[in-house]
This record gives sequence, structure tokens and C-alpha cells, in this order.
Amino acid sequence: MSQTAIAQADWGGGASPFGVAWQKMMMWFFIVTDALLFAGLLVSYGVVRIATGSWPVQSEVFSLTYIAAMTFVLITSSATMACAVKAAELKRPQIATRWLWLTIVGGFGFLGMQAYEWSHFIHEGGAIASNPWGPPTFSQFFFVITGFHGFHVLTGVTVLLVVAIRAAIGKYSAAGIENAGLYWHFVDLVWVFVFALFYLV
Repeated sequence: MSQTAIAQADWGGGASPFGVAWQKMMMWFFIVTDALLFAGLLVSYGVVRIATGSWPVQSEVFSLTYIAAMTFVLITSSATMACAVKAAELKRPQIATRWLWLTIVGGFGFLGMQAYEWSHFIHEGGAIASNPWGPPTFSQFFFVITGFHGFHVLTGVTVLLVVAIRAAIGKYSAAGIENAGLYWHFVDLVWVFVFALFYLV
């Protein structure tokens, strides 16, 4: 059978035209859609910041060393997630599950650090309607962008917990670990852009 005939047969229904499971395909659709949403938020932030003119100096509001430590924790969890996915590909479920639990610990660590950052920001006077550093839109974008990302991290940790618990009760799924890994890497990558564009630039 020619390649053209095979392609036509795949697209005719009953088979995945890209040779991947539907769960993985849906995860990619979700990631692309969510990436566009985050891009919209960050572009909106940039436009408002340029239009406002006067803007707080981030290093005077946040401890950039602390934010860098948060970033390190999340990137490290991405590395442990990659190890879990690789172990799953090599059909080593016990090793994959161990790396998965380490990723969960990293995710909870990041969330705890972010909760402290929020409490410190609020304690210093940051609020939705106003803040002591300048225009209120600064704190509004802070709460929306970091809060939305934090919600994604919490969702990711929840998904990882489900996958890990299923593995612990004998319902291990290598595909489940891979799909969770796609989402987790996406969440980590988004934070890199948030860190660079909101905290540094």
C-alpha cells in the first residue's frame, strides 16, 4: 500500500492521523490554547505598562533572590518530571513513581513559596485597588498573572497526585505519566516567561 493510501486510510476515521493517543492529542490542544491565554495576559501587561509610563521598580517591591529561588525549585521539579517520563518510557514503573513523588514535593514547595510571596506583598500594602508603589494596575497584574499561574501549578500537582496514587494501588500508566509531564513542563515554561517579563524586565 502506498504512503498516500495509508494517509487516506488514517484520515478516514477509526485511527489517529498523527499516530498518537487521543489523550495526548487533547493535552496538546489544551496546552496550545492555554499558551495563547498566558500570552494574551503578558502582552496586555506589557501594553498597559508602556502606556502608564510611571511603573514600580520590581527590585524595590520583590526580593528577586527569593523569586529566583522559586524559579529554581520549579525548574528542578521539571527535571525530576523528565526523569519520571524517561523511566516510564523504559518500563521502570517503580523508578518513574519515585521521580513523580519528587516532582510533587517540588510543586508543593513552589506553591508554599508563592503563598509566602503573596502574604508578604499584601502585608506591604499591595491590594487590588491600590498599592504603595504606584499605579494600582501593577498589583492587579501581579495578582492575576501569578495567581493564574499558581492555579495551574495547583492543578498540575493534583494531576500528579492522582497519577502517583493510581500507580501506588496498581493502576500504573506510562501514558498517564507522559501526559502529566507535558502539562508540568508547560507550567514550568510559562513561569520562565512570567519571571522574565514581569519580575525582571
